[in-house]
Amino acid sequence: MILARAPFRISLGGGGTDLPSYYSQHAGFILSAAINKYLYIYVNRPSADELIRVKYSTYEEVHSVDDIQHDLVRPALKLLKLNGSLEVVSMADVPAGTGLGSSGTYIVTLLAALHELNREKIPISVLAEEACHIEMNLAGHPAGKHDHYLAAFGGITCLDIEKDGEVHVSPLDISLTTIEEFRNSVLLFYTALKRPSRDILSEQKTGTQRGDADIVGSLHRTKELGFRIKEALENDDIETFGHLLDQHWRNKKRRSGKISNPKIDEWYELAKKTGAWGGKIIGAGGGGFLMLCCPSRYKRRLRETLQGAGLREMPYDFDFEGVKVLVNF
Repeated sequence: MILARAPFRISLGGGGTDLPSYYSQHAGFILSAAINKYLYIYVNRPSADELIRVKYSTYEEVHSVDDIQHDLVRPALKLLKLNGSLEVVSMADVPAGTGLGSSGTYIVTLLAALHELNREKIPISVLAEEACHIEMNLAGHPAGKHDHYLAAFGGITCLDIEKDGEVHVSPLDISLTTIEEFRNSVLLFYTALKRPSRDILSEQKTGTQRGDADIVGSLHRTKELGFRIKEALENDDIETFGHLLDQHWRNKKRRSGKISNPKIDEWYELAKKTGAWGGKIIGAGGGGFLMLCCPSRYKRRLRETLQGAGLREMPYDFDFEGVKVLVNF
């Protein structure tokens, strides 16, 4: 029996520039942080029969890999040449479709468990690229490389993506004092709004490919803000980080009418009136988690105000381990 886990992530800057439709033309940059909310995958080889069982939000029991409906499990098993007498079960600390990179985290965790089952040791960078290949090429999701690399490496991490897709991974040069101030100033609230990120990302992909000036211009600005956010955090300047988040969010909304909605805008403006410097919806947009940055003296008031408006805060810390196998016996 194998049990593996990988962390979810909160994107801090540059989101969207990790899609090949953008980085293949302009190169990309992402700054993101893995958090201590995890996806777990249990893999086992039952001895009673040769069936394949996959348990997630639904349950599948099939005779062949080709019959599996889950569009990440099927290509992963094919790629690793696994078939027959196999059980795959997933559990998570947060729901899917909430902007924390669930599909990328899923495939990274699955691959870690399956390679362990095969007694194969591979470098973390190879695992991340393998996960990208499965989701982006074999499953055909309109995804970028961000989620897979953060789930694999963990940490508060910079991703520099070259035009050929090569990813350079480096930890953010941030002090322990700033990490603590970040945790005290940056809050996560669950909106209870779920959204299919594929719709938003497909729209961005199509717009980038056809050279839509608004979308491409917004992504250029997003990358620029990502570098400025990196600089602010490395300079121990949380207030500037908060104001840059506000610019990041307002710029991001230029890319699609699906990224926000009147309810999200209402919550965001309420947060600004309550003292927040800025924030944004995590991930592609449309729902999920609202991240807000405020002076620590306003944190209690912001928390009470947004909870009164129907949002639920999710406490968090950072994860610096990345994907790992917890159990193998």
